[in-house]
Amino acid sequence: MRGASRVGWVMTDHPGWLTGSGTSLRVVRSGRSIWVLRCASAGDGGTPLVTGADRLSGAGDAPASDVFDPAMLVGSEPAVAGLRRLGVVARWRNPDLWDALATAVLRQVIRAGQARALYQRLCRAHGDRVNTRFGEAWLFPTSETVAALPDAEFARLGLTFKRQALRAAAHACLEFDAKWSPLPPAGLISELRSIPRVGPWTSGAAVADFTNDFSRYPFADLAVRTWAHRLAPRQAWPESEPEFAHYWAEMAGDQLGAWTLLTLAWGNRHAHGVAL
Repeated sequence: MRGASRVGWVMTDHPGWLTGSGTSLRVVRSGRSIWVLRCASAGDGGTPLVTGADRLSGAGDAPASDVFDPAMLVGSEPAVAGLRRLGVVARWRNPDLWDALATAVLRQVIRAGQARALYQRLCRAHGDRVNTRFGEAWLFPTSETVAALPDAEFARLGLTFKRQALRAAAHACLEFDAKWSPLPPAGLISELRSIPRVGPWTSGAAVADFTNDFSRYPFADLAVRTWAHRLAPRQAWPESEPEFAHYWAEMAGDQLGAWTLLTLAWGNRHAHGVAL
């Protein structure tokens, strides 16, 4: 799925994306450098690939991106047809393991819109503000910053429920980030599972965000089930999570990661007005 020549859409599922004045942008840390990722915004909820990555400070390579082509999919024909209408999808990997893990923690149990609001609130309160030629943006606060936040500040930001998990994740990344970041997806998931309050869903979502290997994503979660049903409403999708997981994995086979990412990308484009 990677390396397709024609790209139609950029996947902007990560809550760090900001949209305004015709441009979607996101600022990220990649090693010791800071980058702004950008793409043109479309009025129908999609972001076409008028895109780039600009280094704002530091040195190092640009964040990696991968391209996924639904023309290569085999499986449920109604769903394949919908994904082919979406077109080829590009997604930047999250270059910061701490950000990927904290994002997954924020997404635990709550709806995507709520998690996005909490992420942006934390960025504006304690992240570094970055001025770009496309507008203002905020980096997610560092693991050091989050580890040092007092209980009262978590409460003020509406993050009391997330406090212990975020602190545990921050302390783990402070100690192990350099050791964990180079690991392959399976090994990284195993290490993340050692963090208190980080279970299979959180570790899988974090690793998918960090590597773009969406075969590691918790593919039977509410988002995938919802978008599969909307993508192919006449398909006899199983209703329960375990049955859906078995069906999805069997249908997708060795294309599991591509099926999952492209379905989430379809949902990302069609999500306006839908609360998950």
